[in-house]
Amino acid sequence: MTAVTPLRLLEPGGSSEVEIVMTVDDFWVSATDVVRVLGWEIKPEGLCRDRVCIPLSDRGGLIDDDMINLGRLAELIGRPLAVSAENHAAYLGQPFDGYERTVGHLDAPDFTLPDLDGRMHKLSDHRGSKILLAAWASW
Repeated sequence: MTAVTPLRLLEPGGSSEVEIVMTVDDFWVSATDVVRVLGWEIKPEGLCRDRVCIPLSDRGGLIDDDMINLGRLAELIGRPLAVSAENHAAYLGQPFDGYERTVGHLDAPDFTLPDLDGRMHKLSDHRGSKILLAAWASW
């Protein structure tokens, strides 16, 4: 593993500072930070949070010494993960449970917005592709 780097882990309920170790393909977080920030811990019965445990038939790829693979963890708990190593930030989204029921069938209204270079993009031009729309307001 390589050097430890600070990372802001964003979640729907807030954000926390954690330290990660980046490898070529993965991001590793200390087991202590995973317990502190997300409430999940490795126990003999599996990956547990409160009274919920996910059995782990194969711990390979998830645990290395006292580090937990953030991508593998997100996959196991059913939450999407987006990481920007350059910006030292990661977003751990809402669980997938019920996604299709709640938003899987909705169509967003069409709109047009500029990108950072001023080029206009119409949402309908990107139908069938995954789009990340980041919004911000000062109020």
